[in-house]
Amino acid sequence: MREFATFEERLSAWTTEAMKSIFDLGDIEVNLGVSPTNNEKFGDYQCNAAMVLAKQLKKAPREIAQQFAESAELPDFVKKIEIAGPGFINFFLSNTALADYIQTLEKDPNLGAEQVGEGKKVIIDYSSPNVAKSMHIGHIRSTVIGNAIDRLFRFLGYDVIADNHLGDWGTQFGLMLVGYREFVKEKALAESPVEELERIYVASYNKSKEDDSWRDLAKAELVKLQQGDEENRKLWEKFIELSIGEFDTIYDRLGVKFDLYRGESFYNDRLPEIIRALEEKGLAKKSDGALIVDLEEDGMPICIVRKSDGGYNYATTDLATVESRIEEFDPDRIIYVTDERQQLHFKQFFTIADKLEMKANLVHVWFGLMRLPEATFSTREGNVIKLSAMLDEAEARALKMVKSSSPDMPEEQQKDLAKAIGIGAIKYTDLSQNPQSLVTFTWEKALNMEGNSAPYLQYAYARISSVYDKWKAQFPGTELTDCSIRIEHEIERRLAVKLTRFPAAVRAAADNYRPNIMADYLYDLAQIYSSFYQNVPFLKADKGIRESRIRLCRNTARTLKQGLELLGIETRERI
Repeated sequence: MREFATFEERLSAWTTEAMKSIFDLGDIEVNLGVSPTNNEKFGDYQCNAAMVLAKQLKKAPREIAQQFAESAELPDFVKKIEIAGPGFINFFLSNTALADYIQTLEKDPNLGAEQVGEGKKVIIDYSSPNVAKSMHIGHIRSTVIGNAIDRLFRFLGYDVIADNHLGDWGTQFGLMLVGYREFVKEKALAESPVEELERIYVASYNKSKEDDSWRDLAKAELVKLQQGDEENRKLWEKFIELSIGEFDTIYDRLGVKFDLYRGESFYNDRLPEIIRALEEKGLAKKSDGALIVDLEEDGMPICIVRKSDGGYNYATTDLATVESRIEEFDPDRIIYVTDERQQLHFKQFFTIADKLEMKANLVHVWFGLMRLPEATFSTREGNVIKLSAMLDEAEARALKMVKSSSPDMPEEQQKDLAKAIGIGAIKYTDLSQNPQSLVTFTWEKALNMEGNSAPYLQYAYARISSVYDKWKAQFPGTELTDCSIRIEHEIERRLAVKLTRFPAAVRAAADNYRPNIMADYLYDLAQIYSSFYQNVPFLKADKGIRESRIRLCRNTARTLKQGLELLGIETRERI
């Protein structure tokens, strides 16, 4: 058993061995794990082993559970067990064991989370904006959900490669090339590169709808680019460089970092090879001049892998991308984070990858769209809610709150705090929802100091920090470790149990690709702490009890800070 094994791990191992011994199961492999209870009156953990073994032992589940309860010698960390319902076995941990475990966790930088990812490599493909177009609110969910999954996997010990698969190829670049030469304003390009590139694209696109010759010229310039024309390639590379520069400004504000920036163009040389592989395996066939893969037997429509004009579709590029990633990185898993509208595409290309016998574990994490109540957006028509504007608004609203609540705080500190609160509010509004739900964003909810929001959790962390500072000021020269943690009050126990469940929340959030599980955990923890703070004395308690409660505070603060960090949300010691 590892040094910082959780109660869940320890109980699962003990229950399995005890069941095998009591019922003489021998070497039979059975899964007799325990799980946290949802209602504390049924104990801290629950096991349904009696139901699992009923058929094999030819006994009623409750009879099995009762025999187990009467025969098992309890481990020292379990105070008692009870039988409930048809045969559930409920475990009640001892207060001493809870206190000792939390003290042990103080030495673990991972707060008890097992490094299950050690030796495993994961590629996470997320955000993926298009070159020469501003990031808009449609990019926020892929970016923050992808980054939270990225952080969760890294925390669990995985070797994570975060890949920003840029949209840097396709017909739009023909329009960009001719549009740039016709419409560019150098001063505007210097001041706001992507905004000017997007204006050029919109102007060129609009002209192509009215002028067939302009559309033909754009197609010709695209062909030249695809054939390696030096002048067009230099312009195209300039578009990419300017775009990445502006994207990085957004990512810096969001605290998001990527290990790779590889656009669709990176895989162009592999596309003919993918087509050959599909043809050799008899998977591709011609249809109306195009090359398709018929997926009817798999319950899906056909997938075009090469268009009638010789161009390639996204499926072909994605297959080439998988092939390249396998060769270079040999990942255990490749995770794609995109919106719900791409579900069919990923089902199709995953199926084709499997038919090509690509040794890849491919996962599509899809999410619902985010909307502001009063607006919609469309990039092509030039009507877009830019992500930078949304972040500006968040910081401005947060700054107004900070100035109102802390007027004497230095201005630079106010701005720093407003950034943490504003950006955190946007992220948490997204991450606290099930990814597959539609999110309607409102400032009232995002910046609510009382409800399930980032500001509420950030304030909870800051409030705990202030309690610790007051203790240090009132009792100088005292060390918290001079006194052990003692759990005597029921609310202390509830808080301690919740702290021990942090590793399970991390695992569940990562395993299910649902950062909202971590958000739910943190909100519950903050609420329990609030009750703890309101119901027992801290600084006025007797020596020993006082230090014990301050240690529980410090562990709560540490857990909140780490959990928020896994969501990409910053904390401050003062709010």
